[in-house]
Amino acid sequence: MMRAGRAPGTVLLLTLAVASGCQPASSPAPTTAENAAHPAAQPQVPSPPLVAAARAQIGVTTRYDPAYQVLAYPGGDVPLDRGVCTDVVVRALRDLGLDLQARVHEDMRDNFSAYPAIWGLSRPDRNIDHRRVPNLMRWFERQGWQQPITGSAANYAAGDIVAWNLNGNGLLHVGIVSDRRLADGTPLVLHNIARGTHEENLLFQHTIIGHYRMP
Repeated sequence: MMRAGRAPGTVLLLTLAVASGCQPASSPAPTTAENAAHPAAQPQVPSPPLVAAARAQIGVTTRYDPAYQVLAYPGGDVPLDRGVCTDVVVRALRDLGLDLQARVHEDMRDNFSAYPAIWGLSRPDRNIDHRRVPNLMRWFERQGWQQPITGSAANYAAGDIVAWNLNGNGLLHVGIVSDRRLADGTPLVLHNIARGTHEENLLFQHTIIGHYRMP
């Protein structure tokens, strides 16, 4: 875990699997065979911008790398070939002009007690706060982005952001709902669960704990 008071510029090789709640690289991910069993329908119209931005990360972000890094501010990022689940969302929204690094940091700076007190910190850390699933969930809630959590695929629109509690390990995960759907209507999800950014059948594979939609 990060500790308050660590000198700026120090690179801590901490796992975001713990710090952010994202899926660790050693955990299993949906397989190609599982996805191929239920082919996804191809959209006939241009994808929503957030979906297109997330899909553009496929083949670019090819590694799951949970190392803590000191970032530039604002607009800071780890190398594009790597990242964790939160980075898929951060990068896609940044392509649309919304910098979660800055927005989350500003809100935490002014309302620190409104955010989860999980990491034993006494002040915000703009290098990692926006890369932690619980912080993103709280920020989305504070912006009024919350949507109902249901078991109906029809309630999940392309571009929605979903958070899960992963079965078997209790870690948190986040991804973006795709406009491509399985034959039964279930949308795929753009996410990085262990192998870089992929588009896979994930939506109802784990317990959904958050559902958000950007106005």
